[in-house]
Amino acid sequence: MRRWAAVVLWSAIAAAFVGPGTVTTAAASGARFGLALLWALLFSFLACWVLQEASARLSIQSGLSLGRALRERFSGPSRWLIRGLVLGAIVIGTAAFEVGNILGAVAGLELVLRIDRVWLALGVIVSSGLLLWMGTLQSLSRLLSVLVAFMGLAFFWTAWRVHPPDAAWLRGMLWPSMPDGAESLVVGLIGTTVVPYNLFLGSRLARGQDLRLSRLGLAVSIAVGVAISMAILVTGSAISGPFSYEALAERLAAGLGPGGRTLFALGLFAAGFSSALTAPTAAAITARGILSPDTWSERSLPYRAVLFGVWGVGAFFGLLGVRPIPAILAAQALNGALLPLVAFFLWVAVNDTKLMGPARNGRLANTFTALVTATATLLGTQAVLSALRGVGIWSGSERLSLFLSALLALLSTGLGLWMWARKRVRT
Repeated sequence: MRRWAAVVLWSAIAAAFVGPGTVTTAAASGARFGLALLWALLFSFLACWVLQEASARLSIQSGLSLGRALRERFSGPSRWLIRGLVLGAIVIGTAAFEVGNILGAVAGLELVLRIDRVWLALGVIVSSGLLLWMGTLQSLSRLLSVLVAFMGLAFFWTAWRVHPPDAAWLRGMLWPSMPDGAESLVVGLIGTTVVPYNLFLGSRLARGQDLRLSRLGLAVSIAVGVAISMAILVTGSAISGPFSYEALAERLAAGLGPGGRTLFALGLFAAGFSSALTAPTAAAITARGILSPDTWSERSLPYRAVLFGVWGVGAFFGLLGVRPIPAILAAQALNGALLPLVAFFLWVAVNDTKLMGPARNGRLANTFTALVTATATLLGTQAVLSALRGVGIWSGSERLSLFLSALLALLSTGLGLWMWARKRVRT
């Protein structure tokens, strides 16, 4: 029963990252590149477990949330710069997610309701804003999670029917490849799974928990979430022609019957709407932990300023009529590019002897964290340079972009390993 309770507790992490971003990015990856990018999701599982376990271990051992631990760990002249960098990455990332969440919820409703998109957007925005204001989210989130779970089962069934597991699955998962134009999708697949704000939510969930059971719960819940993402990618690979929500809904209808379209529409709406409540809350919790954990209540002005600031960004772009799929893909890529920054500072914190005691990172944990940080930095920098080249800001060659990305990855990883090897942490 304790093991089952741990899995249920940590399923909140999987529920938080299986949203419109996951559906859009995974299905678009399958539609454009078939099964070639399954390896990115397998890497995402490793990265998500390594970082979430570190965040949970930090909270269990020190009794502090990740935000509070970063606040305690860094002092002196650099403290405000570091806090600003981490908080900025989280707020920017959650605001980008919020845009995708609201657009995804509206897109789900559009599949089944013949109502003008502006009115649908207004309904989603107003209802999510009221719920955030009242703070009554728990029971609604459970109901929406059930709909998302049924959508996940629908994708499992459809994926099995359109492409049963075979050698192509293994090749896609175990042989990393980077087709032309796939950089942003690879980073998006990582960014939609290893969500930076989930590291802060996970540290809050871990308080008072058993570390061994938390590791089990994280492994099971993340594995289920990544398996759903893989099923979505496989289903997307069966789409002929350009990717769209309509094409994905028709693919599910072909595998499940007419009810498949409705189930997908409701699941997409539920995933978007529940995440539209989670993302602003996560940003506010993170800001409270990093800036002023003792003075901010959930009704205080600073807390609500962050909460409704993030929600307001999503509401603004939701009403602008932005096309959902490009916006969601861009949001996932942005979060993937911001991930190395949060991962690096988490890495520093779990090597702090004063915070962690005997539970600080050892050689194996640092090896995996180094691998995750280096890979995320490499891919994130590549995606940023590719985006800058697309708008004419960066004119360097592909070879130069790869060199700079690899150099930055080596520098960040080398700095982290040097701090550990030299014990350049507080003792």
